[in-house]
Amino acid sequence: MNSMSNATVGSQRRMRALAFISFLAIASLLTTTVLHFTSSSSPLCPLPSPLPPHLFDALVHYALVSNASSSHMHSSDLLAISAVLRRRTPCNLLVFGLGPETLLWRALNHGGRTVFLDENEYFTSLFEQRHPGLEAYDVAYTTKVSEFSDLLSAVRAKVKGECRPVQNLLFSDCRLAINDLPNQLYDVAWDVIVIDGPSGYSPASPGRASAIFTAAVMARSQALRPTEVLVHDYERELERVFSDEFLCAENMVGTTGKLAHFVVQPNAATAAAADFCVNHSATSSPADIPP
Repeated sequence: MNSMSNATVGSQRRMRALAFISFLAIASLLTTTVLHFTSSSSPLCPLPSPLPPHLFDALVHYALVSNASSSHMHSSDLLAISAVLRRRTPCNLLVFGLGPETLLWRALNHGGRTVFLDENEYFTSLFEQRHPGLEAYDVAYTTKVSEFSDLLSAVRAKVKGECRPVQNLLFSDCRLAINDLPNQLYDVAWDVIVIDGPSGYSPASPGRASAIFTAAVMARSQALRPTEVLVHDYERELERVFSDEFLCAENMVGTTGKLAHFVVQPNAATAAAADFCVNHSATSSPADIPP
């Protein structure tokens, strides 16, 4: 009887010892795995940094030197946009329109995300093929410059509904809303938006009404920080009227004549607003944008 009892006790001890050893082995394995995971996910790579000042200045300088022969953008406009990027980069930069300055904007926003939208599907594809890594998407605009008055009236009639200032554009039925972009672009808090497209030089051109409206809603519908919106060709009637309607005179901080600079607050500051602008009749003249 005692021998059986001793055998049972010995067996139990061996089982406890085996269980303890197994526990140590599993704990060791888990510890090694956690340490490996922690080490591999630690911030060994530095955070994105802006372009060194001397390289930034060099890029702008050579862009200005070649400006007369290869760029449609006036030097003062190019300098104004560069000044904004110098302050905000690395940032989330959205540019309506592909053109001679495309590679400059992408380079100046070193370390940030730069996305381009263009009306020409072939041109967009060609740009991406020639410049690997460039992020660009084509947009099928449904508006025309000749529809100026009808577009403005239609949006004004629905500014408290489908065309409200703060909304999810992906599901918008507003006539001016661009809602066919890749879904993830609507979740980005854009720091700077440059509107240099689509074309608007003839009655049959798409015009920039949709681009301006969409930029205004994007700026207001994010909750993080102000968005700086720069509208090129502001001297043209459509660009001026739609900018004043949706980006608002009270948000304008500067102009070069052909370029208007607006700073739009996010939804925390505009959620209670029933309209885009506080004062549509504001006529104050903003100071020129410093170079």
